[in-house]
Parts: sequence; C-alpha cells; structure tokens
Amino acid sequence: MSESTAEAVAAVASTAAVPGGWRRATGLAGAAIGVVAAGAAAGVAIERMTVGRGMRRKARLALDSAGPYGTLRGTPGRAAADDGTELYYEVDDVEPEGGSAPRRRRLFGRKAPLPVTVVFSHGYCLNQDSWHFQRAALRGVVRTVHWDQRSHGRSGRGVAQNQDRVPVGIDQLGRDLKAVIDAAVPEGPIVLVGHSMGGMTVMALAAQYPELIRDRVMATAFVGTSSGRLGEVNFGLPLAGVNAVRRILPGVLKALGQQAELVEKGRRATADLFAGVIKRYSFSGRDIDPAVARFAERMIESTPIDVVAEYYPAFADHDETEALACFRQMPVLVLAGLDDLVTPSEHSEAIAGLLPDAELVLVPDAGHLVMLEHPEVVTDRLADLLTRAGAVPAGATVGGYGSTSSTAPSR
Repeated sequence: MSESTAEAVAAVASTAAVPGGWRRATGLAGAAIGVVAAGAAAGVAIERMTVGRGMRRKARLALDSAGPYGTLRGTPGRAAADDGTELYYEVDDVEPEGGSAPRRRRLFGRKAPLPVTVVFSHGYCLNQDSWHFQRAALRGVVRTVHWDQRSHGRSGRGVAQNQDRVPVGIDQLGRDLKAVIDAAVPEGPIVLVGHSMGGMTVMALAAQYPELIRDRVMATAFVGTSSGRLGEVNFGLPLAGVNAVRRILPGVLKALGQQAELVEKGRRATADLFAGVIKRYSFSGRDIDPAVARFAERMIESTPIDVVAEYYPAFADHDETEALACFRQMPVLVLAGLDDLVTPSEHSEAIAGLLPDAELVLVPDAGHLVMLEHPEVVTDRLADLLTRAGAVPAGATVGGYGSTSSTAPSR
C-alpha cells in the first residue's frame, strides 16, 4: 500500500468529520476502502479505459440472467433470536424410503431413527446461497438446513443493533445458530458446516452449548475460517498498508455506517472498482467462471454498509480456541484455500493442530470463497465427512454441480 493510498483513506475520515462534508466523503469512500482492501485499483482503471460503462452494465445483466447460481430454494422457516431478531432458514428434506418417518412409525409400531441434518452457516457479507454447489449436490441425499445470519440475506435486521446500537459479537451469532437449530432441528443428529464467519459461529455455539455438541453433533466442517488472532491478518498488503488499515479503517467504517444512505449511493457509483476488489479477495485463479464471480459480487454488494460496519469490530475480538476441544471426539474436516487473503490457510492449520484427528485439506489455486471457486473439491470432502460420520450410506452418490475447476485437494 502506497503512502498516497493511506492518505486517501485518511482523507475520507477527515472529510467525513467536517460538517456538510458527507457527500464528498461518500464519493471517496468506495475508492479509498477498495484500494486499501484489495490493491486492485490499477486493473480496474485499465478496464474502465478499455471497456465502456454501458458494455459493462450489459455484461452484468447478461450474467445475472444466465447464471443459475443462488436459485435453489427449500421449505422456508423462521426462528427468533434471543433479542427478537427474525432469522430466516430453509430446509431441504429427504423423503425416507417407504414414506415419511411419522407414517413409518405408525405402520410398524416403533420409532424410526431420526435423519441426520446438515446445518450450513455462511460467512460475512454473504448469505445461504453461497453454498449453492454443495446444496445442489446433497439434495436428495441428506436433510440440510441453510440459514441467513442476522442482517444478511432474508433474515431480519439485528434488533439489538438496529434499535439499541449493540455491536454484533460472535457469541451472539452462536446463540442465533442455537435458535435456528431449536426451530429447524429440534431433535436428531446434526452435522455442522461453517464457512469463515459461519465457522466462527459454530465455535461460538460450542463455547456456549457444549452439551449440544456432545449429545447431538456427529461431525463438523470448518471451511476457510479462524479460531482467533484475526487482528494479525495482513490481507496481502505490505506492512505500511496493514498498519494504516488497522488504524483508520474501523473509524471510517463506523462513520460511513452512520450515513448509510449517502454511502450506498457512492458505493453504486464505484461498482466497477468494488467488482475488482471482490474478485481479488474472493478468488485466486484467473479462470473463475464470470457468472460465479458475478454471483459472489451480488451477494457481497447486497450487504448494507451499516451492516458491514457493525460486524467488523467483532473479528478482532474473536477467540474461540478453547471451544475447539468440543470437537475432538468426532470426525472433523478443516479445509481452506492456500491463497486465502481473508482467513489465511495458516489459521486452518492452527485449527487442525488442535484437532489432531481432523482431516486437513488445503486447496491450491483457491481463495476465500473456495466452495464457489473449487466446488467439486469441497463437495467431495464434505461427502467423505458425511460418510465417515455415518450421515449418508457409503454407497450414496453425491455428484458435482457446475464445476468451475479441476484442481485436486492436497493434504
């Protein structure tokens, strides 16, 4: 990160502090934060010179209409968090052979075993659709629950944040997941799968409800996540850039979050820049399917700036290392992209180091959204985890769906 970039970020903060300076600040915000976060401005600038704005808009519309990603839907449900926030989830059920379980219990006069349910938790600025490929592959094989974290996707705005201005903590997300499990999976065995913030949510659930993990969880998958020390992540930036980000960005985000409407207008005006930023931080390979890249862009763009701001401080405080002990007596998958700039693969290695029986899979040529960049690798390892845990029969067929890669995993 150059000195001029750091100065640009400082300019956003100082401009925002001047009465009447918000319009200018919001015009700078998208570019400044984007440059700090990604270092992708040069490539975007070249694209802006060579591809007309109208052409780019047409390309985005074409990708939006052509891509099937994010179109899978299940049976909707709603859970209430402990502060009253409405949490949206969907269930993909599997019809047991010979009819529904209640009917089978009536026919045979005995209780049939309850099906295993796989509960997927998504990451920061995403939603349940980020598991599109894995959801498609597991349909008809195992019962799954996909939910939207508070203030994301179709879930309600966090009541404690919106009304009481209470910061979001990872502990709160763990309680939210418990509310979803109580509503969608009140009984029966569970497999937990979490990506990034979703993995942290799973850890927070374990820290607060260890008996639930002990009694009902059969297996767990941590994808591109961390158990702590996120304040040390450098996001692929040189030392000077990292120091500037840590010093300035939290205050900038907080200030921008207080003027969300104005900021969103500036954000739309710098959409092309943010597209480059999102691609750099989401993926590693250059041959990512453009429709998949656009799909990720849409999910991230849909997260309001005030939500981005209220979540950001929670990651520096996150430390659930001790909670990992709850997962030692079960099959565990720890998977990450080797080129992840958001939750570097070293964090996954640290998790696996505390769970010596876990399977560690590091995927080459993969970034933070590894489940979208290399879906077949993630789906294959999840299917193996489910088989090892006895969640699906050994002979069950779990196929890939719309693969964007032929990369094989490495141990």
